[in-house]
Amino acid sequence: GSKNLKTLCTAWIVVSITLCVILLCQLLLRGHDQSTVIEGNNHPLDVVEMSGFVCGYVSCVFYLGSRFPQLYKNFQRRSTEGTSYLLFALAMMGNCTYGLSLLLKMPSTASFQATYLLHHLPWLLGSFGVLFLDIFVS
Repeated sequence: GSKNLKTLCTAWIVVSITLCVILLCQLLLRGHDQSTVIEGNNHPLDVVEMSGFVCGYVSCVFYLGSRFPQLYKNFQRRSTEGTSYLLFALAMMGNCTYGLSLLLKMPSTASFQATYLLHHLPWLLGSFGVLFLDIFVS
């Protein structure tokens, strides 16, 4: 059990670092074009917008990965002693309201909803994903 969880945490870190390197390489390669197009959208993304998009995914990977050390520690000790429940409660409320704010300001036109979700996907995954992991921590 403990060895498997430690292997999972190590694998998550390796995957996170690999994903970051791949995303940064893609950003550099696309920087030579000065623009790229997200499928289904006629508006080209320039390098600045694309770098924000890449940073969103990198942030999502690290944000989701930030909960695994606490989960591992709790599992290893078989206890949640010393965990600040107020910190996790406030983080859960913050992630929930942030994710909901993104969903509530979604455009009403169906044709723009897919593009909106695609552009906000890293932040939605980050906020709702960490909310899901915080349930296991608490």
